[in-house]
Amino acid sequence: MGLFSFVKDAGKKVFGKKAEEPNADDLLAEIKALGLEAEGVEVAVEGDKVVLGGTVASQEVKEKIIMAAGNVEGIASVEDTLEGNDPVFHEVKKGDTLWAIAKDALGDGNRYNEIFEANKPMLSHPDKIYPGQMLRIPQN
Repeated sequence: MGLFSFVKDAGKKVFGKKAEEPNADDLLAEIKALGLEAEGVEVAVEGDKVVLGGTVASQEVKEKIIMAAGNVEGIASVEDTLEGNDPVFHEVKKGDTLWAIAKDALGDGNRYNEIFEANKPMLSHPDKIYPGQMLRIPQN
């Protein structure tokens, strides 16, 4: 359980117009559209903060749901009250590559594909990351 910060002006646009406020229904629809098991997950929006609660199928699903909700334009933070362990995330900085992130976080740049796989379906290609994006770092 924790509070995770995201870059409010970076991320996927799912609300239509930029001025439109994030809402729980749109976030839940985005989570489901990514193919993540959201049954038992409760989503609440308090301004630019998302509060996630309830139960999840696994630790991996928990972490992906946090990432899916936080990497949406207009969301500045995600409060996690879902059951399970605290996840490990990395904020992408200008010039970062998955190889460099894997070298720092996992000790071997050749393990970049583990980070890519851990962030599917939010990532569609290993080279398509952007500054401010949060990535899930697998803890195997």
